Amino acid sequence: MSPHKLALAALALGLSLRAATVPTGTELQIRLKTRVASNVSKAQDPIEAVLISPVVDDSGEILIPAGSAVKGTVKQAAPIKNPEDRAALDLEFSSLTPPNAAALKLECKLTAVDNARETVQDGHITGILASETLSSRIGSEIAKVDKSSFLGTVLGTVQGAVLKEPQPEIDYGPGVEMTLELTKALSTADGATPFSIPPITPEDALYDLANSQPFQTTSVQGAIPSDLTTLMFIGTQKELEDVFAAAGWSTAAALNRSTGLEVFRAVAEERGYKEAPMSVLLLDGQKPDIDFEKPNNTFAMRHHLRIWRRPGDFQGHPVWVCAATHDTGISFSAAKRTFIHKIDSQIDRERAKVVADLVFTGNVKALSLVSRPKAPQHSQNATGDKLETDGRMAVLLLE
Repeated sequence: MSPHKLALAALALGLSLRAATVPTGTELQIRLKTRVASNVSKAQDPIEAVLISPVVDDSGEILIPAGSAVKGTVKQAAPIKNPEDRAALDLEFSSLTPPNAAALKLECKLTAVDNARETVQDGHITGILASETLSSRIGSEIAKVDKSSFLGTVLGTVQGAVLKEPQPEIDYGPGVEMTLELTKALSTADGATPFSIPPITPEDALYDLANSQPFQTTSVQGAIPSDLTTLMFIGTQKELEDVFAAAGWSTAAALNRSTGLEVFRAVAEERGYKEAPMSVLLLDGQKPDIDFEKPNNTFAMRHHLRIWRRPGDFQGHPVWVCAATHDTGISFSAAKRTFIHKIDSQIDRERAKVVADLVFTGNVKALSLVSRPKAPQHSQNATGDKLETDGRMAVLLLE
């Protein structure tokens, strides 16, 4: 069973924590609680983070519970001193403390910063080069035009009004998520059950509800099959909005001329756009009621999802169906005259990400994984990206 399915199963079952050895190579998903920056941090500055998804073994037992405290220090911070410099950061995490337990020595390396424009190799974070951004390249071309000419004056004014200078320093605030990989096995001790989330009942009624929902969205133009539905939320709109806000997700802005310009700026300046608009997909011919996203510092990558209010309810609670995918890259489509994201085809990873984020807030009352025998396990979205899933729907009862 893959790690993301194991984690989701453990969350659903609320299994107990036991003494065990967590093997080398195990990944830890953490969220920063302190800011780190190439031009602000100094060597030996303390870092605090928290484990946001439990580590489980092949049988589904929790080895390290979510909520464990992770601490470390800044090993090195190198700011930009010259135009052709790349900022750099080295972070070292050295201890992990499960809830109500003693601290454990942690030997690991940083392998990824979620949705970041920077690269990570052997634990070393390397920043972007300002001169390689679209904004800088546009500025270089404008600089070739005679500044005393009318065209030079106009272009210079337009550039200053539309685009800003790239900000290539590495700057991660609280909430930025990272992946650590154990470089030495970690021995854990026995402990109390971290928490227990019961399944949603009655199971037969929940099965019928999940399998009565549409399996796939469609594009607005041409009704082309697109993203698959993999999540359901049971609760009020306020409960839904509150739990996503608590988990660090943002509401997407509507797509219009103003937000379209902001998208161009974000791409040109190689930066994030917290409320970036999404393309519209339909479910049963209806537009989404709510869009949520979780970006970092680049428009090219983000976790994002669309949610539809469905007819009827479940035990007196509103029902919402969700299609979630992870944008992993971006390209410009001349045919569609817009930017198009590429997604991670293993969409169950995004299902598990959403569940782990929401469970971590403490606002999930019950959780079930519901099989859907007729749901497509191999498909593609409207832009041709492959979609691979086990077909199950994660259902969360909110409070």
